[in-house]
Amino acid sequence: MAGIPPTLIIFFAIFTFSTLAAVDGESQSFSRTMPLESKKLKREKMSHLHFYFHDIVSGRNPTAIKVAEASSTKTSSTGFGMMVIIDDPLTEKPENTSKLVGRAQGIYASASQSEVGLLMTLNYAFLEGKYNGSTLSILGRNTVMSEVREMPVVGGSGLFRFARGYAHAKTHWFDPTTGDAVVEYNVYVIHY
Repeated sequence: MAGIPPTLIIFFAIFTFSTLAAVDGESQSFSRTMPLESKKLKREKMSHLHFYFHDIVSGRNPTAIKVAEASSTKTSSTGFGMMVIIDDPLTEKPENTSKLVGRAQGIYASASQSEVGLLMTLNYAFLEGKYNGSTLSILGRNTVMSEVREMPVVGGSGLFRFARGYAHAKTHWFDPTTGDAVVEYNVYVIHY
C-alpha cells in the first residue's frame, strides 16, 4: 500500500486550518461581535406592569375576529383548529371605559384537543406614559380554564429592548353567552 505523499498532508493541513480560521474569525461581512457597552445599555431593572386585556368577540365592533377554523372545529369541545386575530384594548382598570394604556395585537389559536389551550402570539403595544411606543412580545400557552396562567415574555422594543420575563393572566370577567372576556395581567419584565 502506497503512503500518502507529504505534500498532500501539508496541503490538507493548510486548507483545514485556513477554513477553520475563516469560520472562527470575524470575516463575515454581514455580522460582527460587539461588546454590550457599545449600545450604551443602562443597568438591568425589573418592571411590573398591571393592566386589563379586553377580548371582545361580540357586537358590531369586535376586537377579536375568528379568521380560520378547521372543518372539525365546530364539533370540537375545545375549539381545536380555530385562529383569531386581535387588536384588544389594554386598560388601567377592568371597566372598558377605563384609561387606555395600550393594545394587544396578534394571534391566538386553539391548539389543544383535550382542554381549552391557546397558543398566544401577541405584542403589547403601549400608548401611555414612559412606555409609549414600546412593545412587549408574548409567545406561549394559555390554558384559559386555569385560575392563573403564565406565559413568557420573549422580547420587546423601545424601552423594552432585550426584554425577558413572564406574564400572569387571570380571568376577571367572562360572558359564556357572548364569549367576551376581561383578563387581568401582571407582567414582570427585565429590561435595560
